[in-house]
Amino acid sequence: MAYALPNLPYDYTALEPCISKSTLEFHHDKHHAAYVNNFNNAVAGTDLDNQSIEDVIKAVAGDASKAGIFNNAAQAWNHSFYWNCMKPGGGGQPSGALADKINADFGSFDAFVEAFKQAGATQFGSGWAWLVLDNGTLKVTKTGNAENPMTAGQTPLLTMDVWEHAYYLDYQNRRPDYIADFLGKLVNWDFVAANLAAA
Repeated sequence: MAYALPNLPYDYTALEPCISKSTLEFHHDKHHAAYVNNFNNAVAGTDLDNQSIEDVIKAVAGDASKAGIFNNAAQAWNHSFYWNCMKPGGGGQPSGALADKINADFGSFDAFVEAFKQAGATQFGSGWAWLVLDNGTLKVTKTGNAENPMTAGQTPLLTMDVWEHAYYLDYQNRRPDYIADFLGKLVNWDFVAANLAAA
């Protein structure tokens, strides 16, 4: 059961000027597509071929002999999730149950923002910053390379890609500026709220 590369949920120019058309074309059409193709090729004809990509990620996590499968499966999933975490005219603050939960678990929205910025800025090298639900509590975490919080029993609600290919064409080495724009202008809080409601 091949995993399909999803279309972007918006036009290639929709996130400009924060994320350029060139970045999305390279990031989605080259990087993400390669992870999807490599994953499909790696599991073709194996007992993993008929499992969902989430089940594959959980099944092979920590198995050094299946690191290639894990890395490509997790990166394929992480990117599909990441695209939906952004929208044109996004950012700002959430409302409703999500806002209440953030205030309850972090103390304030500003405290969440600082924690998320810190996670993204201090992830050494490649990786991801996440807002997750962990045993009923919202937490900010970060993972290196392809790692995904679902392997630790956490439910991803929001992610930000901090691999350099996610921002380097637009921000060069200014990762904090990319993080600020992601939170202030891009986050799709409706998607995050739906993930919380479904958790």
